[in-house]
Amino acid sequence: MDINSKVNMDPVELLALAGNLNSILDLDYLLQRIGDAAEQMLDCEASSIMLMDDSRKFLYFKVVTGEKGSALKKMTVAVGEGIAGWVALNRQSVVVNDARNDPRFAAQYDRQSGFKTRQLLAVPMIARGELIGVAEVLNRRDDRPFAEKDVSVLTSLSNLASIAILNTKLIQDQKNFFSHVLELLGTAIESSRPGFDSHTTHAAYLSCAIAKRLGVEDPEYRYLYYAGLLHDIGYVGLKSRRMVQESGMLTATSQDEAHVAMSVKMLEGINIFQGALPIIKFHHENFDGTGFPDRLSDGQIPLGARILRLVEAMEELRMAAGLTGPALREAALRESKAGSGTRFDPQVVSAFQQLLAEEDHIWEI
Repeated sequence: MDINSKVNMDPVELLALAGNLNSILDLDYLLQRIGDAAEQMLDCEASSIMLMDDSRKFLYFKVVTGEKGSALKKMTVAVGEGIAGWVALNRQSVVVNDARNDPRFAAQYDRQSGFKTRQLLAVPMIARGELIGVAEVLNRRDDRPFAEKDVSVLTSLSNLASIAILNTKLIQDQKNFFSHVLELLGTAIESSRPGFDSHTTHAAYLSCAIAKRLGVEDPEYRYLYYAGLLHDIGYVGLKSRRMVQESGMLTATSQDEAHVAMSVKMLEGINIFQGALPIIKFHHENFDGTGFPDRLSDGQIPLGARILRLVEAMEELRMAAGLTGPALREAALRESKAGSGTRFDPQVVSAFQQLLAEEDHIWEI
């Protein structure tokens, strides 16, 4: 649906919209619907939703309805300037039924847009004590003056917009936090062993590149990405005597088996990584059933683990053998071909060799 198209919205639909705030992911579409609702429910010629910019000194037009709206989208309003700026500065609603004779009215916006403001109603948009912006409607179609009940309607609509904006900001903050935590974890993993530089990044990238060629889609694709980044986090845990003791691992367990078990142990309580755990747990299983920890073979091994098994071996060539450039590519071709059907899944090998043939710099990320 074109978000600039007219939306017929009655109070029942508005209630449905309020009940589905968390399920509508397109903020622009949601705000446009709220702006259209304000215009229609208050029978006005135009409406706008203005948001605070990052400097907290200006308002910019996020949503504008009405035939002259496109011109306003390029403008900003200083806090304290005009009626909308006054509302932002004072955090108070205002009704102006004779705009031309109001000393706060800023006529330059009408001159630049071609719109003629006769009357307007503006309310502050506030969420959790923070001023987010200003919502306004302009010019009743029948020229009736705005009344207190109209203030209540627009305030309710602006509250919906404020909640939607706040929810979006919280989601963005969570994504930002999560991406930085993953980066920090990757740095910790790479510093846990000599020669591990860039290993987590390469493992995640190569695994996902192979998976894409094999038609792997979300959520499995995302789980493989997490597994590529975090499959060696157990090496960090093994450096902690407390974590080793709490895990109940036997001292006779090999380093390879121990780090896999520890990786699973460290991540098993984090819901978002649950789908990655089987990939991490079984990424040292061989296609012919000679690997560990459970000697799984062929289709018993999750596809993501079969992909990561090959990637780990290819990364060993880079890290342990110190190979780069054409020498690394040639060794990877030989190693993957030699292990096809024994250590590695043949279809994974085929996808990897296609990747090598088509991308000259797959390790240079």
